[in-house]
Amino acid sequence: MSIALEPLSHKVQRTAVGTMVDVALAHVRKDRQKAFAEMVDVAKQFYGDSFSEETYEHARAVLTDADSKWSKLINCVLDQTAPNVARTTALNLGYEAFFRGTKTIRENRTKYHCNIPWLILFDPTSACNMHCVGCWAGEYGHKNNLSFEDMDKIITEGKELGVYLYMLTGGEPLVRKADILRLAKKHNDVQFAIYTNSTLIDEPFCEEVVKLGNIAFMLSIEGTPSTNDARRGDGHYAAVMNAMDLLKAHGILFGTSICYTRDNLEAVTSDHFMRMLCDKGAHFGFYFHYMPVGNEAAPELMPTPAQRKYMIERIRYLRSEKSDIPFYPMDFQNDGEFVGGCIAGGRRYLHINANGDVEPCVFIHYSNVNIHDVSLLDALRSPLFMGYYHGQPFNDNHLRPCPMLENPECIEKLVEESGAHSTDLVQEESVYELTAKTRPMARKWAPVAERIWTDENDERASERHRDDLGQATSDLRKFERDGRVVRSAFDEERDLRSVAERDEEMDRKLHEITESEKALV
Repeated sequence: MSIALEPLSHKVQRTAVGTMVDVALAHVRKDRQKAFAEMVDVAKQFYGDSFSEETYEHARAVLTDADSKWSKLINCVLDQTAPNVARTTALNLGYEAFFRGTKTIRENRTKYHCNIPWLILFDPTSACNMHCVGCWAGEYGHKNNLSFEDMDKIITEGKELGVYLYMLTGGEPLVRKADILRLAKKHNDVQFAIYTNSTLIDEPFCEEVVKLGNIAFMLSIEGTPSTNDARRGDGHYAAVMNAMDLLKAHGILFGTSICYTRDNLEAVTSDHFMRMLCDKGAHFGFYFHYMPVGNEAAPELMPTPAQRKYMIERIRYLRSEKSDIPFYPMDFQNDGEFVGGCIAGGRRYLHINANGDVEPCVFIHYSNVNIHDVSLLDALRSPLFMGYYHGQPFNDNHLRPCPMLENPECIEKLVEESGAHSTDLVQEESVYELTAKTRPMARKWAPVAERIWTDENDERASERHRDDLGQATSDLRKFERDGRVVRSAFDEERDLRSVAERDEEMDRKLHEITESEKALV
């Protein structure tokens, strides 16, 4: 089926796409490989020359190979997803967010000369029924909530800018079940993803979610029953298992949200653990580096440089054809090279807390604007967000993307120059109190990251020769306007600068690394 999409109105275009999705899903039940080939053709109609012909051909070859990892993974997801969930997700995430939304976002980045996010993360409430070790949210209490009207405003203004993916966290978002269902019903053209501790997922709620079709879940879990419950409390692991069973039985899309720490890192990446997740119905997930945010944080939970190097290698392996496990992991901290460094500050996403403070990142608790006082667009053009806009990437080494974790001098400058204030809902934490916890690890990670980044024998080395690695067209235009040069891993001028830096600082940094970790440098 071939339909010219561009001249059509949004409503008519969505209807046409819905027809194509219906045909494709019908074919899936008859001849899956043929259906996958048709889906690539539909995608080509959507995205045109946004991707090369070689990319489309590679996708077609991989997806039509019944033995490929990606074919098996998609088959697993399709086999357990309810028809309405599959159709709605294809429309809202595939068409509205990836196609139509992306085009609108690109236009608005050019129009307004600021970051426009692809997704928005917001907290319906600060309330949480758990108190996980090292988590700031468990200390926030039940005082702060975004009203239904607040959340409706965020989504309405977001859609005007092209944003059609909304992630909800907290606190525990499902404390606000009724409002979330109401929100998903009103905005039935957007995709929602809820980060949850799983304890409030029950049968009646699942029945409502299936009817709506536009809500997916990211379940927090941290390895074995012992490693999980040690941080999250007795009985939490069993609650997650029960939630997975319910979601799978109802055909609801779900993945995992995993905070990796010094204590659980191997447990949450083992073959046994990954196969268990697949058996339970989870086939994708996000990994997050533990961040020592808040006065009650536990910096000793931060992974060592050796462990972080292990994570890079392990996640890469799990995503490769070498692994037969049908699970796609994404590492928020270590995948910077695929997205051109830091994605916060509205470059790809932003965060709005339960008080309405607009923050660059869920881990950066500083703000100079509140959604109750300004529009979403005005927030994106505020001093703190414009500091992010002009400062990204914060490091030419995309294994050091974060202005807080790996480049603490950057977050200090951003907060000071923008006049941003601490948004911690319990006790204010100055930016210098925060960076006092991150700077020691930043120094230890720097030489390890540099050696990985500039390793000509690394399988990613050919990509790291590109100056535009992970950058969107809007990023490149910004660099041109700013007179900014972003250098590849092997750029001669960058090498000269990095060599000079290493000559001055390497001995000091290496001295701070334990003997066991020196072997990795």
